[in-house]
Amino acid sequence: MTGAEHPLAVPVRGGTLAGGDYNPHATGAPLLAVHGITANHVAWMLAAAALPDRRIIAPDLRGRGRSAGLPGPFTLNDHADDLTRVLDALEIERTTVAGHSMGAFVAVRLAQRHPDRVERLVLIDGGLPIPLPEGVPPEDLPAVVLGPALERLRMRFPSAQAYEDFWRAHTAIGPWWNAAIADYVAYDLVGEEPELRSSVDPAAVSVNALELDGSAGYADALAGLRLPIDFVRAPRGLLDGPPLYETSVVEEWGRRLPDLRAHEAHDVNHYTILMTEGGLRQVVPVLDPKETHA
Repeated sequence: MTGAEHPLAVPVRGGTLAGGDYNPHATGAPLLAVHGITANHVAWMLAAAALPDRRIIAPDLRGRGRSAGLPGPFTLNDHADDLTRVLDALEIERTTVAGHSMGAFVAVRLAQRHPDRVERLVLIDGGLPIPLPEGVPPEDLPAVVLGPALERLRMRFPSAQAYEDFWRAHTAIGPWWNAAIADYVAYDLVGEEPELRSSVDPAAVSVNALELDGSAGYADALAGLRLPIDFVRAPRGLLDGPPLYETSVVEEWGRRLPDLRAHEAHDVNHYTILMTEGGLRQVVPVLDPKETHA
């Protein structure tokens, strides 16, 4: 699997940022789409298919997908600066930026660091600081939040089928398996049998996981934004159980951000909100609010 039909290749610090350029000849306004912490640009494939009139620019973030070989540092700020290079290369002055999961945090940093480039933010089950559970030190947050996702990066698989089987057994993904998820999984797999592995660089994930609690000035950066922000919450989390965000967290940020509009998705989890037809029926009207979608 090679990813999008129209690949993205943009010079950035240390090499080339890869990804997908979906619907490149669409006449509607472009959308910059940012994937999650252990994901890749193929996560946006279904969204691009649902929005044929909009160009969907979906990079592989530094340390993921075909951008996995790019060197660190891998901070949210570094990702945001990479995205400005993408906009420069495609001659896009200003656009809506959508981020899923950790990609939403990158979108916030992009809006903070380069406010002239961002028209609106769409944060899909991410971007709001994730409160530390009581008694959990900050350095343990990655394991608490990501769990099996971190373990996968250390695993080796004898075949592509074994990797697919691993994903099909995932409680939050397997029951909703579809062709788009299969493509997403296949794109992530690199190496040679019997030592196939995820393309994701664990070092990049470790850095970004420590940035999800709002530390290092992130919460203040988010609170200081003055642009339209849509937040879409998934009612179930990474393991199809408790949500990543309790409603009280969303309500608190609604009070702090006068331009925040909160949307509640139904009957989806952290992954299926973006990677299934049922999730996209709820997300697409937020991504493209000027249009009516069946």
